[in-house]
Amino acid sequence: MGIEQTIAAPAVDQRTGTAPARAMRALTLVADRKIELVETAAPPAPGPGEVQIGIKAIGLNHIDVWGWRGMAFAKRKLPLIVGVEAAGEVAAVGPDVTMSKVGDRVVAYGALTCGQCKACREGRDNLCENVASIMGFHIDGFARDFVNMPARLVVKVPDNVSMRDAVCAPVAFGTVQHMLFDNARLEPGETILVQAGGSGIGTSAIKMAKAIGATVFTTVGDDAKAEKAKALGADHVINYRTERFESVVRKLTGKKGVDVAFEHVGPDTFNGSLLCLKRGGRLVTCGSTTGQSIQFNLFQLYLQQYRIFGSFGCSIRNIRESLAKMAAGLLPVIDTEVPLSEFERGLNRLESRQVFGKIVVMF
Repeated sequence: MGIEQTIAAPAVDQRTGTAPARAMRALTLVADRKIELVETAAPPAPGPGEVQIGIKAIGLNHIDVWGWRGMAFAKRKLPLIVGVEAAGEVAAVGPDVTMSKVGDRVVAYGALTCGQCKACREGRDNLCENVASIMGFHIDGFARDFVNMPARLVVKVPDNVSMRDAVCAPVAFGTVQHMLFDNARLEPGETILVQAGGSGIGTSAIKMAKAIGATVFTTVGDDAKAEKAKALGADHVINYRTERFESVVRKLTGKKGVDVAFEHVGPDTFNGSLLCLKRGGRLVTCGSTTGQSIQFNLFQLYLQQYRIFGSFGCSIRNIRESLAKMAAGLLPVIDTEVPLSEFERGLNRLESRQVFGKIVVMF
């Protein structure tokens, strides 16, 4: 479904780095499953401690799909500008900003953290005690020509990383970096089961795990995805529609199981992932795309001494680590690149589960 409207972006004054107040484009959710490209006022000049970013790319994630469908637990008001993950260029800087300058290519952290609580001070941004909102889900997001952000919430993109790759750092790469290395503590030589290996975070998990020398098992929904997963480096690929992944993993590991299970599917796979773990194994989960509730065997949990980690988002440090990996050549898998006017086509494709990698929306 196309969303056609063309509005000239504000021209930046090269002397001051500021843009005059005028109209800009904004992709706006006006009702469940209804998005319009509207004309709205561009933001004012950035205030103290702020930068103004000219958005160049948006990354699509399941949280975008949830917001588009309409979620009862989301405290928000429509209309709402969408987009939770973005990359762009600094168009203007506010007073006292020294770490960013006009022209810098950056990605933005989409959670409005306080920067003052103990978690923020310790660099654990995703555990902020006073987080205000998630942009694009609770409050207006990034799918607009310009947005003002606290300078502390932007990260500079390395020169050799493209915008379409960089836009995957805040969610797809950052989330996986936090899951695998902060929480699950995956080590070289260990074994890992990556559920839904064709998803944006699944493809990232395969590549990051292989990069440190782990043995990767992954599940996919069709044979075409299986071939692509093998091409990424997955050692064992299981089509969950034709085989029970639990049985295959137990067999291939000599009934020992894997060290780590990488979960984000939820009820459809969670208990199976537990069955795939060896004694003392670690399960890390960041999502529940097939539902919110499960039942599992507590006896199994403590007898096998499993460790289960809930993992949400990432820290700003994780975004820097992700961009450094991209700069070193570990790039995200891009399924589809769509123009801004076809944002809903990207959402439909993501919802259909036909993707292999990330969907990126280019401005």
